[in-house]
Order: sequence, then C-alpha cells, then structure tokens
Amino acid sequence: VQLQAFGGGLVQAGGSLRLSCAASGRAFSNYVMGWFRQAPGKEREFVAAISRSGVTTRYSDSVKGRLTISRDNAKNTLYLQMNSLKPEDTAVYFCAGRTYYSGNWYVEKEYDYWGQGTQVTVSS
Repeated sequence: VQLQAFGGGLVQAGGSLRLSCAASGRAFSNYVMGWFRQAPGKEREFVAAISRSGVTTRYSDSVKGRLTISRDNAKNTLYLQMNSLKPEDTAVYFCAGRTYYSGNWYVEKEYDYWGQGTQVTVSS
C-alpha cells in the first residue's frame, strides 16, 4: 500500500489542524494504521494508532485528549484531528500501516508501510 500524508501547516498555539493520509494500492481496510512524529533533533515517536475497523485506538500520553485518530475505509483515508495544539507538537508527522493486528502498536519497526511526512509547526 502507498501512503501520502498531507494537511500540515503553521498554526498558533491552541489552534487546530487535521492531517490526512491517503492510501492507494492494496486494500486499506486490511491494515492497522498509525501516526508517528519526529521533532528536530529527536527520534521518531508514536502518536496514535487505530484498528482495521476503527473501533480500537491507542494514543501516547502526550497527545491523549487533544489528538484524535480516525479512518474512513470507504475513502481509503486516515485522519488525525489535532486540537489545542502546543509548540511541543511541532514535528514532521508520518502515517504508517502494519499488516498484523497482534504485536506492539507503539513500535515503529513493526509498521510495514510509511508515508512521506507532513510538517506541523505550532507557534507560541
């Protein structure tokens, strides 16, 4: 599956953005999907993940309650609604897909497919 993330931009602290990740190729609904981010000088970190059906979600503690992951399998699209943004949310955001439901959704090496990333910058 090919993934393309978009929707990033510059926003003031407290503002909102919605990221999208368009999938093409193999059936999008076959994959557990996730969002990761990488800030300058830091390692890539887990943000959120969602099951194939969208029923089950997981979040990092730093974004819980502010960011919401969702998916529309009919549109082959993954979303990340970002509210109450903080300067520390500034990073390149990547969408990723994994074939297997079992395992650790928080670990990037367990994801098989990656999008190219979209920049999110939150000004103070």
